[in-house]
Amino acid sequence: MSDLLRRLRERGWRLTAQRRVIAEVLDGDHVHFTADEVHRRAAGKLPEISRASVYSTLGELVALGEVLEVTTDGRAKRYDPNAHRPHQHLVCSGCGAMRDVRPSADPLPALPAGERFGFAVSGAVVTYYGRCPGCVAAANAASAPHG
Repeated sequence: MSDLLRRLRERGWRLTAQRRVIAEVLDGDHVHFTADEVHRRAAGKLPEISRASVYSTLGELVALGEVLEVTTDGRAKRYDPNAHRPHQHLVCSGCGAMRDVRPSADPLPALPAGERFGFAVSGAVVTYYGRCPGCVAAANAASAPHG
């Protein structure tokens, strides 16, 4: 049983066939699917699942705090089931691929007291950007001399 399914069962959340398949789609490390990707994958397992069911279930999971809604660079919202383990994200600025990372440094001390403007800072969201190996290889291949 997936970690997300286990957490939902422990909460007593009613697991319909549609909710179950959505939770199964969201299972795994480094999962950051858009709602359309969740729907496409869920429909592969349960063809009659509607896009509306996917959107409403994702909204419920976010409201429950069981799934994080992640948006970077104005791209489509992505849904991250890794809601209970502190982490940051590494995003490819080429294709948008996203990975969970757990750097050892806490980002809060990096914000100097003078830049806190009296706020009692309780958290930070850090996103790292770069190019994934596939995008680097594609760029290198495109710039290589053709002879």
